[in-house]
Amino acid sequence: MAESDPKPAPVQSKTGAKKILIVDDDREIVESVTYALEGAGYEVVVARDGNQGLALAERENPHLMILDMMMPKRSGFLVLEKLRRIREQLLPVIMITGNEGSRHKAYAELLGVSDYIRKPFPMDRLLSAVNDLLEK
Repeated sequence: MAESDPKPAPVQSKTGAKKILIVDDDREIVESVTYALEGAGYEVVVARDGNQGLALAERENPHLMILDMMMPKRSGFLVLEKLRRIREQLLPVIMITGNEGSRHKAYAELLGVSDYIRKPFPMDRLLSAVNDLLEK
């Protein structure tokens, strides 16, 4: 798809579930978040690095992305920067990170993240953020 082409709105999956893309290289985080989201009725797609996350964001057209800040190949920030350039319709993004720096949070907000959650986090905090964003 050309960079100037508008991205169509996300489409419900065949099961009617909203699709969430998790982009994180931490296997344990991915497994626990996937389990919680699928248990809440969402369809989950997983990418293990930033490059794969960008490709899946274009191909799968998810309703929401959960994005780690620090990953191999392309950081969460670089993923966000690219998404903001290529997508006409903003994708809601929840950034999760183990980083404590307020400078990183400020930059994430500048890039338009919908929520910023520091690891470790209670799963109900993440589920609440997901539900709130997808109900808008």
